[in-house]
Amino acid sequence: MKFMKKTSEIAKEYKALTEKDYEAFIMEYASDERSAVIKNVESVRKKMAALEKEKKRMYMMYEFERKYPDCAYICGVDEVGRGPLAGPVVAGAVILPKDCDILYLNDSKQLSEKKREDLFVQIMEKAVATGIGQADSKRIDEINILQADYEAMREAIGKLGVMPEVLLNDAVTIPMIEITQVPIIKGDTKSASIAAASIIAKVTRDHMMESYDSVYPEYGFASNKGYGSAAHIEAIKKYGPCPIHRRSFIGNFI
Repeated sequence: MKFMKKTSEIAKEYKALTEKDYEAFIMEYASDERSAVIKNVESVRKKMAALEKEKKRMYMMYEFERKYPDCAYICGVDEVGRGPLAGPVVAGAVILPKDCDILYLNDSKQLSEKKREDLFVQIMEKAVATGIGQADSKRIDEINILQADYEAMREAIGKLGVMPEVLLNDAVTIPMIEITQVPIIKGDTKSASIAAASIIAKVTRDHMMESYDSVYPEYGFASNKGYGSAAHIEAIKKYGPCPIHRRSFIGNFI
């Protein structure tokens, strides 16, 4: 049988494929009996199957959003940074469009750094509105971490360009908010909107801690993000706290 394309050319096509090209690639080369091409086609079939599985998962991630069909603006709210010994707590608020096509939204902790960064860009480009709020270490020490969480969340909601009609929150009900709130346990794994809020909060905070690392290099903030790793705790004992440490969190180490 005479083939129009060399297997090396087809391999290049395979490597350059995007999700929208999967079906066309399979249709074009499904009858090719060369082992290298068969391997490429089977690989694309597996990717298509995985993509369909992800689309079904994402459909379920809009279960709570679908409960409010008459609401134009449904906002997910989440925070990151409750546990670290240093740095701010950061909250995110995200209103996704009704026809949102972003895949792979999930609890930010379950995603790789590369995937979080990619999703951050997509969320910021495609969201109807986003807001970021924070409370720094001094504020955490002043009012405690829970109240600082609430303060950061209120700030994030206040920075949205539009007024949401419903808030989907990760597990909490935020005081001093008159908007309807729906607390969802493990909401960042069950709601696309909350997952998106988790991602933008996590990426924002990580970038902040990486910036602090250049100011206070002794503590390894770029790698530990302020959490209490063994090396971080040893650095606190050796050098003492820096201005972004939470004094109310490190009493046992100084």
